[in-house]
Amino acid sequence: MDPGVVLRSTSGPNAAVALAAAAVREGFDTVVAAGGDGTLNEVLNGLGSVPGGLAQTRLGVLPLGTMNVFARDIGLPLALEPAWHVIRAGKEKRIDIGSVEFGADEVRAKRYFIQMAGAGLDARAIELVDFAAKKAVGPVAYVLAGLKALRHRQPKIGVNIDGTEQVEGEFILFGNGRLYGGPFRVFPGAIHTDGLLDVCVFPKMNYAVLTSRGLRMLLTKELSSNKLLRFKARRVVLEAGTHVPVEVDGEFAGQLPATVRVEPQALRVIVP
Repeated sequence: MDPGVVLRSTSGPNAAVALAAAAVREGFDTVVAAGGDGTLNEVLNGLGSVPGGLAQTRLGVLPLGTMNVFARDIGLPLALEPAWHVIRAGKEKRIDIGSVEFGADEVRAKRYFIQMAGAGLDARAIELVDFAAKKAVGPVAYVLAGLKALRHRQPKIGVNIDGTEQVEGEFILFGNGRLYGGPFRVFPGAIHTDGLLDVCVFPKMNYAVLTSRGLRMLLTKELSSNKLLRFKARRVVLEAGTHVPVEVDGEFAGQLPATVRVEPQALRVIVP
């Protein structure tokens, strides 16, 4: 191990949040998330939980997970040794991140995301996924959970775009980068540095929609814009009359109502 490097292992869900926050308080100038997108999200939220933490401490990524969506999007090598060489080189870039706020004004909970977030079907799949199935079949477990979620009618979600446009949908996705779920270009126009989030609103979500769009994505690696509403926004308010979960970077975060914002160039990240 390189001199000056301290290795700290996680003990379970959300452990990386506390470890990253402690590293900021101890004065480390770089914290490396070694794991998948879930670990990366926890480290991001740990940095952001300390006042001034995002400005003080930069983020490095060792992509050791299954999908490594953010790493793919910024062109980071997926092999351990080349990725570590990138971190040692220390080239830094400021990028946008997203945030989601839940709850009443007096008691607000906030979660950051680095790549994407969603309200509706994918978050419900994350809620329903069976841990044993996830360990046995990997990403397929989320597909099975999504199909289970579609047994029920999807709730309507009110979507207010920057306070100027109101639309409605059954599944909402937010992209800070281009990729979602691995190599799939769901947000082709998204840029980590443009001060905007890309928003996809699916007016309907059922077996037919999921099957047709899913097959096309498997073949083309892109999401068709047919019968899909796309926006760029700085602030989006989501409301629903019933339980609708929200995920950030593939991790369950809370439920609606929620306000989603972009935090321009808030994160210092090591890039190739």
